[in-house]
Amino acid sequence: MNERVRHKSTMPPGITPGALKIKEAAAYLGGISQITVRRLIERGLIKPNRALRHILISKAELDRFLSL
Repeated sequence: MNERVRHKSTMPPGITPGALKIKEAAAYLGGISQITVRRLIERGLIKPNRALRHILISKAELDRFLSL
């Protein structure tokens, strides 16, 4: 009986986070691959937030990139 418990999001319903992980950012950018997102970060075309354990990219940054 060693079951993993999934934690529910603490976000209220209908509110989306302001920053996305690599996988979510790839989908947000039109379904490109996660590797492509990482390459865009390496080239400096997208600036992530590395303050936490995971690389997060703000939606504003993704929108800025899409408007180029």
